[in-house]
Amino acid sequence: MSATNKESISANCISLGALPAAGRNPWKVVLILEELGVSYKTAESFKFDYVKDKPYIDICPNGRVPAIETYESEKEITHESLNERYLLNQSLHFQMSGQGPYYGQSGWFNVLHPERLPSVIERYNGPVRRVLSVLETFLGGEKTWLVRDKCTFADLSFMPWNTRLDFVLMTKPGEDPLAPYPNVQAWHKRMVERPAWKRAMAVRDKLMNDQGLMPNGMPKGINNIKEYEEYREKLAAKAQEAKQAV
Repeated sequence: MSATNKESISANCISLGALPAAGRNPWKVVLILEELGVSYKTAESFKFDYVKDKPYIDICPNGRVPAIETYESEKEITHESLNERYLLNQSLHFQMSGQGPYYGQSGWFNVLHPERLPSVIERYNGPVRRVLSVLETFLGGEKTWLVRDKCTFADLSFMPWNTRLDFVLMTKPGEDPLAPYPNVQAWHKRMVERPAWKRAMAVRDKLMNDQGLMPNGMPKGINNIKEYEEYREKLAAKAQEAKQAV
């Protein structure tokens, strides 16, 4: 992105109002902005519940994050040719249809679901390992990145989930879940060492701490979804009492 374009965008300063600290997808946007060197500001971090209410659903009726309205035109983290754009979309769609859904379900049944269901856990852990195997094959040989010779948004889109793979698969302390996949492990290491990733995670860590959240997105002291639901019920009751007292 040219200095002129960066200055123009920075003058208006992109505002990231919808930024649930514990989510995975919103941090793709923060990471992209950090990679592009575009200034942004974060509003007070809000929780997942809020994406189902106005004013957010006026922007994204599906109630999902992120919702983005502008795109990058200088090709710093993308490619221009038709074939390269096809390859970028191929990798991005694999992340959206393979990594995201299965990692999310695996994390839910490994950690958050109140009842432990071994057959269901394996149903989702299996596809997680398959996604990693596909990436391992794709990154074989002398490949450094998914598409051609530079890091693009396709590579970066895998980062938020792969960084929490220990949580998704509930690996033992000190165990690297990427160890069986050396190509993926090296690729992942290249990305976590990028300054933009470190800056994005510094923002995330602060918002998580401000909200009193653990790495799994639960409030500190909450161990499962049942406790979380009870916690929310208590908060709702307190809010109702406060409203009636006015």
